[in-house]
Amino acid sequence: MSAARRILLLLAVPVLLVAAWWTATADSTNFFWPPLSQIAGTFGETWFTGRFADDVLPSLARLLAGYLVAVALGVGLGTAIGSSPALRGLLEPVLEFFRAIPPPVLVPILMLFAGIGNGMKVLVIVSGCVWPVLLNTVEGVRALDEVLRDTARSYRMRRRSRLIHLVLRGASPQIAAGARQALSIGIILMVISEMFAASNGVGFTIIQFQRSFAIPQMWTGIILLGLIGIALSMIFRWAEARLLRWYTGLRMSQREG
Repeated sequence: MSAARRILLLLAVPVLLVAAWWTATADSTNFFWPPLSQIAGTFGETWFTGRFADDVLPSLARLLAGYLVAVALGVGLGTAIGSSPALRGLLEPVLEFFRAIPPPVLVPILMLFAGIGNGMKVLVIVSGCVWPVLLNTVEGVRALDEVLRDTARSYRMRRRSRLIHLVLRGASPQIAAGARQALSIGIILMVISEMFAASNGVGFTIIQFQRSFAIPQMWTGIILLGLIGIALSMIFRWAEARLLRWYTGLRMSQREG
């Protein structure tokens, strides 16, 4: 019963929003605001008759590649910077400078150096996704308990063991928070990168629909992006729950105590 209630609460707001949209547009004659029933009727035909393999899968592949590179770079650099006060003091102004630059602004520059192929699109995703992971990793490593560090040194743990079992595990809750933020940023940048000199992808296809005044199809692309975001968020939560099971158990034991 508890699980059923959670599912009902989870679905309540989306169902209400869809019902409100359906009702508000049921008799719409606005060319740019078609009825939701018309949009839903064209969804399957638009995306599952060839475009899924030609546009959706390439977009997801670029997103996955850019996201994984950003997470690897963010965790690696963040661990090094967070572990060294001198390095942190040296690089902090530079990091703040580059973090303040909106990634879409870098698209023309990246096109000059990386061309207009998949490499440019992956680099755009990396340029935006790396910062939440990097900064959260730095803060997570900085926040580690000094007693734990001293204990590890006293027991003469090897550097690799300290890195894996103390530093990365101790900072993993904040690393996960940064990775969660980076995922939503990555979806946005995936679409933006495909709006520049692209020949396929979800963002490219949505722009093509808009330019050809295929408005219902354009709306299906927007809905598809939302569904992709929900699916990726659920996958991330599933992975996070298993990787951070120790942290969840620790928090629950502290609350009970």
